[in-house]
Amino acid sequence: MSSGSIASLMFALWPRAKTLSSPAYPRLRAIALRVAQSIPVVIGVVLISFLLTRALPGDPAAYFAGAAADEASIAEVRTALGLDKPLIQQFFIYVGDLLEGDLGRSLSSGQAVAQDLAKRLPASLELTLTALILSCAIAIPLGILAATRPGSWVDHLCRVVVTAGVSLPTFFTGIVLIYVFYYLLGIAPAPLGRLDFIYLDPDHVTGFYLIDAALMGDWETWSGAAKQLVMPAITLALFTLAPIARMTRASMLTALSSDFIRTARAAGLSNGKVLYGYAFRNALLPVVTTLGMVFSFALGANVLVEKVFAWPGIGSYAVEALVVSDYAAVQGFVLAMALLFVVLNLVIDLLYTAIDPRIGFSSK
Repeated sequence: MSSGSIASLMFALWPRAKTLSSPAYPRLRAIALRVAQSIPVVIGVVLISFLLTRALPGDPAAYFAGAAADEASIAEVRTALGLDKPLIQQFFIYVGDLLEGDLGRSLSSGQAVAQDLAKRLPASLELTLTALILSCAIAIPLGILAATRPGSWVDHLCRVVVTAGVSLPTFFTGIVLIYVFYYLLGIAPAPLGRLDFIYLDPDHVTGFYLIDAALMGDWETWSGAAKQLVMPAITLALFTLAPIARMTRASMLTALSSDFIRTARAAGLSNGKVLYGYAFRNALLPVVTTLGMVFSFALGANVLVEKVFAWPGIGSYAVEALVVSDYAAVQGFVLAMALLFVVLNLVIDLLYTAIDPRIGFSSK
């Protein structure tokens, strides 16, 4: 090969070599590896959810055939639903539909499961994210103050809040808030979902009523949606702030007792720089981990809040589907939650590297 040909080949391969050696390539490769590692998890979720839904008590064919149906009518409905086929055949049919993007059709709503989830998921996300933001705004400063003033009234207040948040069930807190602020004081709207009947739903853009109403410039609807959101968000926030405050306090106490903090104080750095620039940043990693766990748990377990406030989220949707043994709806809910958890874990990994670059994003 001539020197000119070698030079031409090196020139052609240079952009690819430059791309592979760039700092972004290892990060993208690690992200792709994390996504690949989550595939067996999703497969396991699909298999387990399929088997568990079939193990539920009750016969969906008998339920939808009606109480007065005879055996022939029930058998006809079972055939129409495909429940007369062997279990392994039902599973492969379900997997084949999943690969085509079809989550099935809900028997209780009559709509496609994907359509139901797309309609209800933004409601749950809006409630959960609002509650998480509210709980972080209270729990993180409270945990920092409690760690910097151990044994003070702030520390005792943090312990009381943590204990109350863990001890009080969400449905009880919600009912108390409704009784006090709606029934006694009359300053809260009726707990009848995301929007009062006097308002029209904003045009669907994101599914988040606050964002969609703001995009439309309809501040009256935005105010109505915000009022409906306040009490359920406070109810869920009182439950979620307990682990966040506790972890923030514990992490800050550990960080403040470290050698590098004593060195920073001895170097004459300001108290704010030591507290927030060094201690809080090093204490943030376990707090972020706790936030991810709390968000995952709250999104899947806020069904009691949704039921108390008639909130049309995916939690109440899943419970209604479980009652009538609506297989497709339950399986679609479980699969959607599994995919959300996978995405959330990937986001947490990315946040780790943003908070502390020493961790890196190793693909090992």
